[in-house]
Amino acid sequence: MSTPARPESLARLDRLVAALIAKGIVTESDLVEAQARTDRASPEVGARMVARAWLDPDWRRLLLGNGAEAAEHMGVSMAGAPPLGVLEDTATLHHLVVCTLCSCYPRAVLGYPPSWYKSFEYRSRAVRDPRGVLAEWGTTLAAGCRVRVVDSTADYRWMVLPMRPAGTEGWSEDQLAALVTRDVLVGVALPRLPVALAAE
Repeated sequence: MSTPARPESLARLDRLVAALIAKGIVTESDLVEAQARTDRASPEVGARMVARAWLDPDWRRLLLGNGAEAAEHMGVSMAGAPPLGVLEDTATLHHLVVCTLCSCYPRAVLGYPPSWYKSFEYRSRAVRDPRGVLAEWGTTLAAGCRVRVVDSTADYRWMVLPMRPAGTEGWSEDQLAALVTRDVLVGVALPRLPVALAAE
């Protein structure tokens, strides 16, 4: 049985990679390591960055001033990645991240983007009706809290530093990081205490 033909886009990519390797611009091991770094990336990295910012004011300043440098301090290579900006939520301002053109996303600290983030519906509605999008996620903001939609681009990627939930005083970094999901890091959700604790 014959092998099915590869789609032209993949065949073109194969030719490009082969040319780069032939010219010594990259090596096979470079490509393998780059893929491994991407596969290792996870929202747990961003969650730990947030938890540390909630506990350490100096780290918070670094994170807000230079997200890429903060990621490097966490052992995450940002080589070749666009700058990483971190958006600080407050009691009167909530951030929602979207890529209006495609699916630009800080993969080094959040892993692969979810399918809904890449969808045309989210990309268009997040700009037109951000509060409606948040409501569909069950995210209700306090009265008077403004929503700022921020466009993640090929030149600059963004993640959100949410407000620390009340009732978490004395918690460890691990406990706090467990409250921060991928959805929180792009602003469609808020960090929430486990149901049992929230009911106390």
